[in-house]
Amino acid sequence: MSVPGNLVSTLSMALRWGDMDAYGHANNTVYFRFFEEARITWLASLSLGAEGDPTGPVIITTSATFLKELNHPATVEVRTYADRAGNTSLDTYHTLTDADTGDLYAEGYAKIVWFDRESRTSAPLPDALRALAAS
Repeated sequence: MSVPGNLVSTLSMALRWGDMDAYGHANNTVYFRFFEEARITWLASLSLGAEGDPTGPVIITTSATFLKELNHPATVEVRTYADRAGNTSLDTYHTLTDADTGDLYAEGYAKIVWFDRESRTSAPLPDALRALAAS
């Protein structure tokens, strides 16, 4: 599997029993929560986008491809990749794998737009994010 961009973060998380649905596997929304947690943790590690900052990230497009059923108990690893940077946006990709076996459960995408919280408009992408993007 080839994911676009540069690997910028890896985060392990446990699948909780309550994340399961009536079919006995992780609900599809859980995958998006894993991607979100990985993205927010990564941005926080760069001291970007914290609550109260004048600017921060908003997601304008997101998607997931579900490749394998995810069942409890499991520890997953989410890898985040930074790809193409625009003036105000950054394409990011995620993979969600089993932390023990490496089995690939899902792939995801999110387009981040940097946002001025006061003017409610897009803002220049921080240089720290631009530097991590694939050339």
